[in-house]
Amino acid sequence: MQFTKKKNKAIVGEGSKDKKKKSKKQEEPNKELQEDMDQASAMLAAMMGPPEEEMPSTFMLYGDVNEERAADIVSALLILGDKKRIDKAKERLPEGEELSDIQFYISTYGGSADDMMAIYDMMRITKKNRDIETIGMGKIMSAGTLLLASGTQGKRKIMKNCRVMLHAVSAGSMGSIHNLVNEMEEIQNIQDAYIRTLCAETLLTKRQLKKMLDQKVNVYLTAEEAVEYGLADEVI
Repeated sequence: MQFTKKKNKAIVGEGSKDKKKKSKKQEEPNKELQEDMDQASAMLAAMMGPPEEEMPSTFMLYGDVNEERAADIVSALLILGDKKRIDKAKERLPEGEELSDIQFYISTYGGSADDMMAIYDMMRITKKNRDIETIGMGKIMSAGTLLLASGTQGKRKIMKNCRVMLHAVSAGSMGSIHNLVNEMEEIQNIQDAYIRTLCAETLLTKRQLKKMLDQKVNVYLTAEEAVEYGLADEVI
């Protein structure tokens, strides 16, 4: 009887160890699954943007206008200008308060014309749902002039010591004569689009702007002159 009891005890002990081993093995895949779910939740939250009550309203372009920075700005505008999110955010505001404007700080030497147009078009669409306050600082040059001017009328500001520069579209190409002629025609189309959009957002006429660009040099303006030509509304 004593032997049997010891044997039974030994069997029970081994069985409990086996159960512990199995439970540990089950915990490991569950932990990995939870980590995967947490990562998926984080990615989904990043895609959806912040909650309405935490909607940021300020972002900045500091540096060249390029594909990477344009992607960030367009993504921000997609979230901040989304009508459903704006309506939900307004519902949470205390009575009598209004949703703050989007603030877009700009300091750039310019950059890609295509990326400039991508940001411009997104700003144009966003303004239908929410005002954009543009603030120029340091340098507003080339592509930056259109972005500054594209803010909501009356809400475009420029800092006192900010330098502004306009110039004609510049580009380079190589290849066969037929390809070069084709590329020159497209460069002219980009120039025409720049003139058309900048005139639409400022007090400049096409004749005035073409005269400036035909000087074939960089045309520099003070902050006060930028307001005079309608690129901004006030000097701060």
